[in-house]
Amino acid sequence: MPTISHKGRNMPESPIRKLAPFADLAKKKGHKVYHLNIGQPDIKTPEVAIEAVKNIDLTLIEYSPSAGYESYRKKLAQFYQRQNVNVDTEDIIVTTGGSEALLFALATITDPGDEIIIPEPFYANYHAFASSTSATVIPLVSTIETAFALPSIEEVEKLITTKTKAILICNPGNPTGYLYSEEEIRQLAGLIKKHDLYLIADEVYREFLYDGDDEHFSVMNLEDVQQNVIMVDSVSKRYSMCGARIGCLVTKNKEVLTTVMKFAQARLSPPTIEQIACEAAIDTPQSYFDEVISEYKERRDTLIAELNKIEGVIVTKPKGAFYCIAQLPIDNSEDFAQWLLESYDLNGETVMVAPAAGFYSTPGMGLNQVRIAYVLNKKDLVTAVNILKEALLVYNKK
Repeated sequence: MPTISHKGRNMPESPIRKLAPFADLAKKKGHKVYHLNIGQPDIKTPEVAIEAVKNIDLTLIEYSPSAGYESYRKKLAQFYQRQNVNVDTEDIIVTTGGSEALLFALATITDPGDEIIIPEPFYANYHAFASSTSATVIPLVSTIETAFALPSIEEVEKLITTKTKAILICNPGNPTGYLYSEEEIRQLAGLIKKHDLYLIADEVYREFLYDGDDEHFSVMNLEDVQQNVIMVDSVSKRYSMCGARIGCLVTKNKEVLTTVMKFAQARLSPPTIEQIACEAAIDTPQSYFDEVISEYKERRDTLIAELNKIEGVIVTKPKGAFYCIAQLPIDNSEDFAQWLLESYDLNGETVMVAPAAGFYSTPGMGLNQVRIAYVLNKKDLVTAVNILKEALLVYNKK
């Protein structure tokens, strides 16, 4: 029988989705499953985007340009400019989701064996993208005891070798909700300038900030390292359009753009109809975002308050995105997460969480942690955390 490639064998499974078969079995038993495992918002997509799809008047759904429609890229640039983010139309290539933008970025800047430094825990698919391009992830450990703060810049610099090509951050972060300060971003900028590296910033959660005067500082506003910076973005969370699969790669580096375009041409084009919806979504009124951010802030506060009521649980309050890492009084969160779906219910209901070990690259890290997405309404969050509380009591007695 023909063999599978080493690359294929080494491709990591998604810790977010790998337990899905057990959730399906729980539902077949008649159990209700509260999904805390995946960042699929229940917020409605803006009406302007839905109407744009309903009113499409096409006789042919043709290929779009490989870089995406110019009208969309122009409008997207104007959107960033209104946020005081330094982006022009020609700096943007539209991609099939933020995932493809990250994949194209790593394929463009790395050769097999090149190293990418990523603060961990990090979005699990970063590992998959690195594996796909034969790059090596070098984890920079952050801990729940420090609320997953970026370690000192000296600690970051210790990881840089002759094979290092980039530092990759998510700001604000998935899965921790950590928000990088402008000072931290500028410290990283000094480091990439000193060592002539790339800084890749996944900024898909830029709007989701909840505390007082917190502000998002984009890497595109770093003045003296513009040739070293790549930004990744997506409509998935901003407009609650995860299924549209539209993202973008943004950079001032023309050589990077030229190379990314080769990969963009090889996959032909980003989706046509979805770009029409996304172009319309840019006209979403500010009131939509005000309501969404207010709702997520209440959800965050509800979730953290309820988790803090459970003896033995450690959790820090995220500043952005809509995730948190919770440390549970157990030894193996993957076993616990599977048990919740296979063997436990409270009045016919159970919960699905994402084991956090899959968000780490360092072996042995995160074994007693889970990632929780607060994308459910407040009532369901309270119910789900109560199920989690009762389940822990039963699990630790078995």
